[in-house]
Amino acid sequence: MTRRVESSGAVMSFLHCTRSALNIWKMQSRVRIETSALLLQACSGCGFVRWKNTAANGGRSMDYQFSNSGWRQLVVGVLAGTGAVLVYGLHRQQVQQAEPKNTTELTSQTVSALGNEVKPTNSIYTRQDVAKHKTLADGVWVTYKTSVYDITKFVDLHPGGDKIMLAAGGAIEPFWAMYAVHNQEHVYSILEEYRIGELSPEDQKQATMDVDDPYGNEPLRHPVLKVNSLKPFNAEPPVELLSENYITPNEIFFKRNHLPVPEVDPKTYRLQVMGEGLKSIQLTLDDLKTKFPKHTITATLQCAGNRRSEMNAVRQVKGLNWGMAAIGNATWRGVKLSDVLKYAGLPENTNAKHVQFEGLDKDLTGIPYGASISIRKALAKDGDVLLAYEMNGEDLSRDHGFPLRVIVPGVVGARNVKWLSKIVVSKEESQSHWQVNDYKGFSPSVDWDTVDFSTAPAIQDLPIQSAITTPCNNDYISADNEEITVKGYAWSGGGQEVIRVDVSLDGGKTWKVADLTGEKQDAGQAWAWKLWQLTIPLPKGQKNLEIICKAVDNNYNVQPDTVAPIWNLRGVLNNSWSRVKVTIKPNSG
Repeated sequence: MTRRVESSGAVMSFLHCTRSALNIWKMQSRVRIETSALLLQACSGCGFVRWKNTAANGGRSMDYQFSNSGWRQLVVGVLAGTGAVLVYGLHRQQVQQAEPKNTTELTSQTVSALGNEVKPTNSIYTRQDVAKHKTLADGVWVTYKTSVYDITKFVDLHPGGDKIMLAAGGAIEPFWAMYAVHNQEHVYSILEEYRIGELSPEDQKQATMDVDDPYGNEPLRHPVLKVNSLKPFNAEPPVELLSENYITPNEIFFKRNHLPVPEVDPKTYRLQVMGEGLKSIQLTLDDLKTKFPKHTITATLQCAGNRRSEMNAVRQVKGLNWGMAAIGNATWRGVKLSDVLKYAGLPENTNAKHVQFEGLDKDLTGIPYGASISIRKALAKDGDVLLAYEMNGEDLSRDHGFPLRVIVPGVVGARNVKWLSKIVVSKEESQSHWQVNDYKGFSPSVDWDTVDFSTAPAIQDLPIQSAITTPCNNDYISADNEEITVKGYAWSGGGQEVIRVDVSLDGGKTWKVADLTGEKQDAGQAWAWKLWQLTIPLPKGQKNLEIICKAVDNNYNVQPDTVAPIWNLRGVLNNSWSRVKVTIKPNSG
């Protein structure tokens, strides 16, 4: 499952050659890597790579080969990243024949990078055509700017593995934006080898905004997100991406919207603060950034419906069919809510019990999204409730509440109100639908005929949680692998720290303790998740594995082993053991 470089000497040779290659990168000759370059062949114990110069030189082609014991592990790198520069540089150093042909003569046809067949590039395709090619069986197509590319034969060669499939059937730019290594000229040159045509003129035009649609001015979203609903927009990333970064990238952080995303002018934005014992005030965004001390926290947000799909597998529930990725970890910067309330004159002996929040997102009748938290949480010195204007070092995006949102660490995502417009200190909790008639847990015996939302408290602190991010459910693992690596996340609400994650490969019969990584946080303020990993020998003679994880926090709270006893009609608060089943493929020999 993990690629290893066998020879440190080969690595140093690789880097040395790369430096040399970079010095001559601006040459104009085009190099096409042919199929035989991709098949490592044993030759007296050493691997070799062959490539062909297809630059025009009287119709002749010339083969060259380079031998090195380290190439067996490094050949994939030759096809992208600095490896592509290396091939190019070595070719130009070793081959000084033939004047390069002007590349403009190849604009109407492209020589394939695999097989040297000539493909016309004047074919016209629609985005619907491209969307039909998402698998190796159907071919893997992507778009870049206005062009269409068939990258099927490059998938296995991609240095990043099968993550390239996330872009299948759509635009590749959003994925390249996530990985800056692609922003290099030679990478574009490699992609050009696979061009098969252009997008239709209609698909090249910017879509015009539908002014009659309340959702007509929504922000652009990363196409890797798995959409649960379009209007309002709700989506999560592929779960396997979550464990790649301790801090979840903004672009793939799950999106949970209840209403259309408002468009807010920061210059005219005003935050209203009012309520019990307060003088009503309005604050500009600049006021918030200049009049109060700045605070930064790292905190995990989780939707109450995270892992709802597992409850649906037991019995159908009402709500979005979230997988295991309606959770993310970010660094938030802003001002403390307690500082703002004191600035507005909140007395120390206030009789208020709640702090209500309203957003600028509204339904068609003008009713905004709202929620509330306890005054105790709002004022606690170690509560760390923020009015945040930055996420991971950047201004909040529109989907994440620009220009200001509440961050209530340790508490369910529904109370972290976005596009914050009003704060009300009150003796009563918010009467918003999402506070009093939603986001509450019930017994499995309660159905929609008998439910009474007034009998249950609104969810605040969330229970301990963990999930397996890789391997994914129904994955295949080769029996040739000596080890298996299992990864995931773990988190507990209320500032409790995850102290252990147990992992089983045999359905819970035996257990191993995973390694934890994460930021060290103070006791009672462990707002951020822990990522965990376990690498152990692959069990011999097994055809199937049932992998399980379960977490324990510093108060020794544990997860229930199954979903059925915690099933509820809204499908919230699923923190049962995470289970993944994988199949072991027989030995290749």
